[in-house]
Parts: sequence; structure tokens; C-alpha cells
Amino acid sequence: MQFPALPAIPHPLQFKSVTFTALQPGPKLIVLGAVHGNEVSGSKAILKMIQEFEAGERILAKGAVTFVPITNPLAYNRKQRNGDRNLNRNLTPTNTPVDFEDHVANWLCPLLASHEVLLDIHSFQKGDVPFALFGPKNNKGELESFEHESAERSLALRLGVNRFVDGWLDTYAKGVANRVAHLKATGGTGEGLNTDPRYGMGTTECMRASGGYAVTLECGQHDDPSGPSVAYNAISNTLIHLGLIDGPPVSPVSDYQHLSLVEVIDKQHFEDQFVRAWSSFDSICKGELIGIRQSGEEVRASRDGFIVFPNTLSQAGQEWFYVAVANQLSNKGKN
Repeated sequence: MQFPALPAIPHPLQFKSVTFTALQPGPKLIVLGAVHGNEVSGSKAILKMIQEFEAGERILAKGAVTFVPITNPLAYNRKQRNGDRNLNRNLTPTNTPVDFEDHVANWLCPLLASHEVLLDIHSFQKGDVPFALFGPKNNKGELESFEHESAERSLALRLGVNRFVDGWLDTYAKGVANRVAHLKATGGTGEGLNTDPRYGMGTTECMRASGGYAVTLECGQHDDPSGPSVAYNAISNTLIHLGLIDGPPVSPVSDYQHLSLVEVIDKQHFEDQFVRAWSSFDSICKGELIGIRQSGEEVRASRDGFIVFPNTLSQAGQEWFYVAVANQLSNKGKN
């Protein structure tokens, strides 16, 4: 499958989205690429989709779809994950923008709020197979109140992947509590560190806070040549599943792995080191040595499970790795 060449973005930077609207009412979908600037598989797939709609090869039957090929143009131009900071943290509008990502948030958050469903396409540094992340169960809690559990999981099961992860924001909040406790114990000020649980808010959390639902697709390693095809198929399946375009019904995956994040461990010093080159979803056993801190302290697994998002490039006071466990209800698919 051929994909369009990635565009050059001139300075000064500006934001771009492309919307197609059908004559008949229906769901409003938004698809994001390059929230992180070095994750461009989704960008390539989105550009191909735009071409197909413009050429009449795809016709919108109802509703609307908005494509954002490059969500963070500063990070994209720099060919790195972030511009001034991580866009997928603390994504909220502000009257006093300080960094470039604040300006992105002031444009992106209202755009998300004008839609009902989000497909956010990413890739990862180290791992093996694509996977998807979805949100919490229905709840009326203060952290992430939600009422679209069934629809969100139904969409996730039709993206073409068979590994799913949940528990992001709740685990992030627990990590913040641990971070604050560590600062108190060590006499640190926490200046410049993320000590607010709401700092875990990213694109999907912003969409859910606006009353919609959202799924994140991690479509492979950053440079995996199959990544754009994974992203393209997921977009196509989403359009069909929501009834935005005509096509044979997309069946949910029937056999899959469902993991829940339960713990996040911060890097405390820039010289904290892993003892091996961990990849996401490597299995770990309780007591297994994961890393060694600059102080010489050993970091061992607190339980049996899987390591997720190990980040050798994280800064001191930021997430170093997550731990996930198998969800006991994960063996067979549901509609």
C-alpha cells in the first residue's frame, strides 16, 4: 500500500484540520496524527484517507469526520516527541499560554469538544505488536466521570488489534501521590515536576471530559513499515463501524489480551538505569530486578505482570515505566 509523502510545515507554524460532512446527520468523528512529532504512521494514513475522500473513492454516508494529520507541528518539525513539552499531558485550554503546547491545547480542545468520537493514533519506542488503550468503566467519580464504556470498548475491539490496555488516568493519579510523598520524604520542592493528578489529561481524557469517547491506537514501533497500514485499516474500520461510510459490518476481535495498568514508577535521577533493554509487555515476576537507581537502590517488580512504556529517555521526576496485570475478563471478545 502506497502512502503520501509527509509534508513540510513552513514557519510560522499554524494548525490544520480537514473536515468532510455528509448530507445526512450522524456521528462526528475526529482522527488525530502526530500528537507526538516523531509518531507519523497515523499522519501517513490520515493523508491517504484525505486523498481518497477528495478523489471520491470514499463517500461519507452520514455524519462528519475531521482529520488532523499533524497535531503538534513544532514537535513534528523537530522530528521529536515533544515541542516545548508533552502535548499529551495537561491538555487543557489556558488564558495565559506559556509554551507551544498551550497554544495547541487552545485550538485542539474546542475542536475535540465539537466531536463525539476520537481515534488518536500513536506509535511506541519499544515493543512488539500494536495495541489500543481505552478508558474507565462507567462511573460518576471526580477523576474521570464516564458513561460510554460500552461504545468505547466496542470501537476498540474493531480496530484490528488484539491487545488492549486500560487504567491510565487512575494509575497516573496514584503515581502523582507517590511522587508527592517522595518529595516530602526527601525535602524536595517539586518545582517543575508533575504533582497534579490532572496533569495526566491527554487527548482521550479531554474528549471524555467533553462528553464523548475515545480510543488510542499504538500502531507499532515508530519506524515499523507496517505502522501506516495498521493505522489506515483502523481508520477504515472506525468509519464503517460508526456508519459514516458504507461497508460490510466489522466484526469485533474474539480472542484478545486485556491488561490493566496498576502502577507507575518514576525516574528519580537522570542516571537511574534499567538492567536490560525492556520492551512494552515484557513479562516480569515479583521480585525481578528492573533497574538500579543512581543511589544504588534496586528497583524490583512488586508483583507478577508486564512492564509497559519503559522510557530510557524520561527526565528525573517523570514516569520511568508502568506495570500492568492481566484483566481476568479479557479472554474473549464482546460486542
